[in-house]
Amino acid sequence: MDIQSTLKLVTVYAIPVIFAITLHEAAHGYVAKRFGDNTAYVLGRVSLNPARHIDPFGTVIFPLLTLFLGGMLFGWAKPVPVNQGQLREPRRHMIWVVLAGPAANFLMALLWALLLRILFSMGETQGFLWEVSRAGISINLILMVLNLLPIPPLDGGRVLMNIVPLKTENLLARIEPYGIWILLALLLTGVIQPVIGAGINFFFELILKIVFFKL
Repeated sequence: MDIQSTLKLVTVYAIPVIFAITLHEAAHGYVAKRFGDNTAYVLGRVSLNPARHIDPFGTVIFPLLTLFLGGMLFGWAKPVPVNQGQLREPRRHMIWVVLAGPAANFLMALLWALLLRILFSMGETQGFLWEVSRAGISINLILMVLNLLPIPPLDGGRVLMNIVPLKTENLLARIEPYGIWILLALLLTGVIQPVIGAGINFFFELILKIVFFKL
């Protein structure tokens, strides 16, 4: 791959990745503020400024490595701080705070698909914007499905922690520091790929039905 092709590939994926992680994290902070915790707001994390959310390794280096190695594009941002004790109904409201991130990714995938439909209706089925839109759909669906896995500290794991008994929650809390490494091991061994693939296909088909009015 020559330098020009490499730069184009990086740019095509960088734009939707930045939008995906920024809105995902800002959504957590926004919903937390609505339910009584303004920690993220005070720290400036309820922001559409990507610089406030970017983690140099998780947002830049690691996604580039997965992209060039041909694996599933994966990365993360700096987690938005949430003081669960400040929420009006800590366990119930924390579930909504957590789900706000994946919901933001679904909405973004839907918006990229709408843009793709507009381009298609105009006869534009190639070019930079077409490629960015396609990347935007896949990136947001991958991030959404990965985050919904019931492994702390992923969003799905945090939902699980707030619906199980406190004893089980404490057990999950002890697993949480190793959650990312568990996920990476599952991805590298391919054990979890069928689950992720099925989830992505389900939501992709749902988006197609919405965008093309086939519900």
